Amino acid sequence: MDLRYKDITYCKGVGAKRAELLKKELNIQSALDLLYVFPYKYIDRSQFYLIRDIQNEETYVQIVGTITDIQTIGTGKGQRLVAHFRDKMADEMELLWFQGIKYVQLERNVPYIVFGKPSCFNHTFSIIHPEMERLTSPEQLRAKKGLEPHYNTSEKMKGHALNDKAMRTIIQGLMPDLREGVPDTLPQALREKYHLFDLTSALINIHFPQNQQQMQKARERLKFEELFYIQLQILKQAKLHSLKSEGYRMPVVGKTFHDFYQNKLPFALTNAQKRVIREIHEDMKSGHQMNRLLQGDVGSGKTLVALLCSLLAKDNGYQTCIMAPTEILANQHLETISSMLDGTGVRVELLTGSTTTKQRNTLLTDLIQGDIDILIGTHALLEDRVQFSNLGLVIVDEQHRFGVAQRAKLWAKNVHSPHVLVMTATPIPRTLAMTVYGDLSVSVIDELPPGRKPVYTLHYSNLRREQIDNFIQQQIQRGRQIYIVFPLIEQQKDKNGNPKPVDKPLADLENGFERICRRFPEYNISMVHGKMKPKEKDMHMQLFAEGKTQILVATTVIEVGVNVPNASVMIIENAERFGLSQLHQLRGRVGRGAEQSYCILLTGLELSKDTRKRMNIMVETNDGFRIAEADMQLRGPGDLEGTQQSGLPFELKIASLVSDGQILELARKAAQEILEDDPELSKPENRMYVNQLNKLKQQTINWSEIS
Repeated sequence: MDLRYKDITYCKGVGAKRAELLKKELNIQSALDLLYVFPYKYIDRSQFYLIRDIQNEETYVQIVGTITDIQTIGTGKGQRLVAHFRDKMADEMELLWFQGIKYVQLERNVPYIVFGKPSCFNHTFSIIHPEMERLTSPEQLRAKKGLEPHYNTSEKMKGHALNDKAMRTIIQGLMPDLREGVPDTLPQALREKYHLFDLTSALINIHFPQNQQQMQKARERLKFEELFYIQLQILKQAKLHSLKSEGYRMPVVGKTFHDFYQNKLPFALTNAQKRVIREIHEDMKSGHQMNRLLQGDVGSGKTLVALLCSLLAKDNGYQTCIMAPTEILANQHLETISSMLDGTGVRVELLTGSTTTKQRNTLLTDLIQGDIDILIGTHALLEDRVQFSNLGLVIVDEQHRFGVAQRAKLWAKNVHSPHVLVMTATPIPRTLAMTVYGDLSVSVIDELPPGRKPVYTLHYSNLRREQIDNFIQQQIQRGRQIYIVFPLIEQQKDKNGNPKPVDKPLADLENGFERICRRFPEYNISMVHGKMKPKEKDMHMQLFAEGKTQILVATTVIEVGVNVPNASVMIIENAERFGLSQLHQLRGRVGRGAEQSYCILLTGLELSKDTRKRMNIMVETNDGFRIAEADMQLRGPGDLEGTQQSGLPFELKIASLVSDGQILELARKAAQEILEDDPELSKPENRMYVNQLNKLKQQTINWSEIS
């Protein structure tokens, strides 16, 4: 019977109740769906041991032998069943049961296959709760030679006796039908080109491989397929968008750009900045809408690149808008860009929630008349009232903070879609960039401007606080400013307002602020956190930016878009509570001036292995891309911002963006080659790809979120 259409209810060992549970817990409808529940680990059952050969107490072993004696020892809860087991060399070991004794059925002097994890006590090996199977034919010995699969099951499934062993038995019952073959989802030519198993062989060997090589080949095939179809869909959308979407042609490099470049450029561009501007301009003059992601580590000069691209747009008769996630960042962009453009005749304006009605009305009139060249703003730019005369370039800063629908509102303000440049200071690992942002062209600024000194990072325990306080004092006396970041605003409290007892209390901003004020009474100290009103928060940020306060005590609200070149020290309390990417973002607030800057990571003494790894990586490197890769390995791709994200817009059943980079590259290459030849997949030989993409669309992949 075709396993695609076989209802799970009628599979051996399932039935109506278990079928309902499998549908609810794992979304399994058919027998074929069940075969896509992959093992999470294997235990090697390819070898039969003699008792005398057992070396490693951690290894699972299987032994053939007979039971010579059975005893029940103890009473009540302390009762245990002990069986003496002898192999063909007459060596003996004990088999022990502490639970379910009344259900254990054993016979003396008949052959058994025993399987389990041995332990050694007083030079005698024993196995607790072994798997036991009566040996009745030589066929059983051959059947046991292989890797035994183990499956993850939910607590609800276990509660209904649908545990790992039950899943293995049910899936094993599908093997006779599976060996008759299932329709493949990759064409033979593609499989042969990349040396891949057919689907039937892959499914057999992912569940019951005879050896490691067969299992690896099965995994490679299934991972390739999973990643291939994700890449095929992303690249197909991008290619069709590129071919069909008209974009404004901006071929001119004119007077505004040249005058600024020759007379106003604040510092020489790095080679990386020059390369990125060339890549962007190639898109802008192509006649197709640009969709480009600009990655650049903190301090790499993305804002200057954005400004130069805006001047290219002006020279071609178009307006630019730059959207930032916060008013603080929007104001900083205005200040930076306005100061650089002073005297050039280029008009730059700001639109945020704080813009007064009178200012807004004037601004909107000038905007639609084409009198404003660059409009910088926040979400206020998305309002329907905001209309441009000729919007040609949209730049979105820290793009992950805006939803797809929000960004699309900007595209809709013109007859043709404007060119789009999205920027991020959060380095994105290559495998993630190829999937989540796979339909965007990617530019990377991988150099820092000349004169920037790497931030010197130190990891100390809380016991060094006096030494750190002295260091703060020295830095302020030299004219520098200090950030101190806390993971909490205040300690959690019970309903009576008393602090809740916790095993390891965290440093909190309120108590920390009081301590710092007592310790440094001679200095002005600001405090900023997420519960403050925006105006109050902005006021304190401005005081620090203007140098009127020497210490800024804050939560992570400062991690993006705060630019104070005079701040040279970043102290992060309870640094173990932050992910690598967040620590790197916080560190990026310093090191923006010519002075040597420092980042001090403060933690408790007792740290987990992963936490120590994070601290060591931060101390060893300032390379944001290396940090992002390490962060993904430690935390997984759905949690790269330091707080849990919604994860990926598609479900990966077997492939991993952490460890399967090579397979992903291969799958992307295969997809690219197919689309080069047939962008719309309209050729008869590509019908299989279209069918499979349509099936995947109906399942878990939300392609609309990939942008």
